[in-house]
Amino acid sequence: MKTRLTESFDLTHPILSAPMAFAAGGALASAVSQAGGLGLIGGGYGDAGWLEQELATVGNARVGCGFITWKMAENPQVLDQVLAHAPAALCLSFGDPAPFAPRIHDAGVPLICQVQTLRDAQRAADCGARMIVAQGSEAGGHGERRGTITLVPEVADWLAGHAPEVLLLAAGGIADGRGLASALMLGADGVLMGSRLWASAEARVSDAMAGAALAATGDATIRSTVMDAARGLKWPERYTARVLRNPVTDRWHDDPDALRSDVVARTDWAEGWEAGDPDRANTFVGEAAGLIHDRTPVADIIERIVTEAEVLLRRAPNWA
Repeated sequence: MKTRLTESFDLTHPILSAPMAFAAGGALASAVSQAGGLGLIGGGYGDAGWLEQELATVGNARVGCGFITWKMAENPQVLDQVLAHAPAALCLSFGDPAPFAPRIHDAGVPLICQVQTLRDAQRAADCGARMIVAQGSEAGGHGERRGTITLVPEVADWLAGHAPEVLLLAAGGIADGRGLASALMLGADGVLMGSRLWASAEARVSDAMAGAALAATGDATIRSTVMDAARGLKWPERYTARVLRNPVTDRWHDDPDALRSDVVARTDWAEGWEAGDPDRANTFVGEAAGLIHDRTPVADIIERIVTEAEVLLRRAPNWA
């Protein structure tokens, strides 16, 4: 399957793995790259020791890295730490890329910007992003309110008229060949896949949390700020996170400020997170949970998705 993405980055398949904090370590990123896509390590909250450990595990695999931009701004030296490893790409999400884009460009590393609005896509293009990820609210983890099926073509249309050299990826709710084929038909050059690869053998996810996701449907997810209140994280108000509903969201969803001041509840959440307990902490997975039915190796997942998409696209009229 050839797209502008595969040709520009010398990939076999137009699939990048989302740089999911904690879950996307070196094993997952390298497995995606070895399967023909491009894997991204989840730099997340900028733990330098964890990053060095995970970067050391990829061997000769060609991988990139992603950061939560507003959090990286509090510890900007981790950007230089990752750039020193000559990553295949650097992804910035949830914040203004402008303060960091020059350093990334100077290092000769392609900049990827994940956005949730057309306005932010325009900002990313102005900052010299090589690739823009249009993330819909169906996605697991943090995001906003726009849906994938309208956001992607709107960004595609704007890029076509203003920055045609910029590649476009779709993210949010894409977990099978139908999702990949749909993303390409909407005008994307490929996809950034999170939840489906989160539920892979190589992801750093507990068996219990993966099992909870496999047993769930998309109806079982909720966008909330509970998990950030539990961790004492000051995420910008515009972003909420999609997780599985559980006793924690049932109790605290409507009163996250009270959770921030409840030491006992926050301690219990932290212990639940450390144990990988889906009832005491939160399982970060998107609406695609209803499309995920097994936890298999990355190579098998990608091969299945691409094969399904190729069959569907061959049936589509006028598909080049």
